[in-house]
Amino acid sequence: MFSKLIILFFIYSVIGYICEVINCYMANKKLKDRGFLLGPYCPIYGFGAILLTLTLTKYKTDLLILLSTSMIICGLLEYLTSYVLEKIFKMRWWDYSNKKYNINGRICLETLIPFSIGGVIIIKFLNPIFFNMINNINIIFLRILAFIISCILIIDLTISLNIAFNFKKIAKKIKKDSTEEIKEYIQKYVINKSLYKRLINAFPSLKRSKRSKRSKKR
Repeated sequence: MFSKLIILFFIYSVIGYICEVINCYMANKKLKDRGFLLGPYCPIYGFGAILLTLTLTKYKTDLLILLSTSMIICGLLEYLTSYVLEKIFKMRWWDYSNKKYNINGRICLETLIPFSIGGVIIIKFLNPIFFNMINNINIIFLRILAFIISCILIIDLTISLNIAFNFKKIAKKIKKDSTEEIKEYIQKYVINKSLYKRLINAFPSLKRSKRSKRSKKR
């Protein structure tokens, strides 16, 4: 079962990446490489899908529970992820402060509604299809595939975290809490480093946390 969940996690991480790219294109009419990791996947979507699968599969016939619980689970996951990233790197990776019905700029109703609907789609329609495909894979090959995917994700995570920590060092030199100024500063600093460029494009609104700014003043 663990190998199946790894495969499912990877599938939804890739789907999440595709959704992010499409959403960014629809908003800005530009194709941008989205996500924290170097590969074409967004793990937060994979974690969300696995959490929904483990908690809501038994309620797949109850639409109200699926909608409401999906919104709660996805909201908590996005909020906690934003909080943890900000605490670790002293930077805000995304900010919904300019949107209505947001909580501390970390989550907002505009994104929670699609997540809620997505939870229903995952449990009622996509999971049966993906589990059917996974169950038809030879168990030995399935375990090998899950192992390879795990190694790729661990290596990618290690490299990406190293890059992100370098951003943290750069952020200490920035005195103003301005998204555009930080972005311009980072672009000039890493203009010849392709891996850093990729992270800039993935998070165009990257900025220092307000708490870091306050502590700087002290």
